[in-house]
Amino acid sequence: MDDTALAAHLAETAGRILLAVRDSGLFAGKALGKAGDQVANQFLVHALREQRPDDGILSEESQDTPDRLAKSRVWIIDPLDGTREYGEGRSDWAVHVALAVNGVPTVGAVALPGLDGGMVLATDRAGPIPKAASRPRLAVSRTRPAAEALAVAERLGADLVPMGSAGAKAMAVVRGEVDIYLHSGGQYEWDSAAPAAVALAHGLHASRIDGAPLVYNQRDVAMPDLLICRREMADGLLAACRASSNRGKDA
Repeated sequence: MDDTALAAHLAETAGRILLAVRDSGLFAGKALGKAGDQVANQFLVHALREQRPDDGILSEESQDTPDRLAKSRVWIIDPLDGTREYGEGRSDWAVHVALAVNGVPTVGAVALPGLDGGMVLATDRAGPIPKAASRPRLAVSRTRPAAEALAVAERLGADLVPMGSAGAKAMAVVRGEVDIYLHSGGQYEWDSAAPAAVALAHGLHASRIDGAPLVYNQRDVAMPDLLICRREMADGLLAACRASSNRGKDA
């Protein structure tokens, strides 16, 4: 099985496991989220060690070790992106499986198991992006929208679309449900590696909000900000981000 097929298979299978844990009725609320995180992580880590023993692994739910830094191929996973949404029985949560090669998000799969019938979007399944709306739509956190995103939305006259996990928001751009996902509230590599890989494979723009490329498998795994959007919107959005940042400095 090649890397792209493996990523999609792992994300889909982990999603089914998470649905089974939730449907078991043995856990609720935060306990459900914790159980889901742990079970999905165990499956993904064990599967990757079996299938790709020479590659590095970085997971939100496992103790990080420095040995991955010496490897050119590193799998970056978030076993359950959107733990709160999963625990609340919502559909806007995801499973992220990505492979970074020399720091570049080369292969990725994002499973959306909570949707009716489930869905996996992957780097080898790229298709056309649905037509943009007449008025830009910007995905934001349903609980804590980033100030930068709110300022840019106001500047562009964009409609805000609240939703849960980072993966759900990023894949909403791929699926044509929104046009922009802009985040500046602080994330980590596992939050964006798989979504960025999938977005780039579909011809979308993905970068830091200053336009810098997304680089993974760093010693410091913090990834403070992210912009995923339609490619034709990127220049205007990056300019809006700069204007918003400069306005904040002058305030």
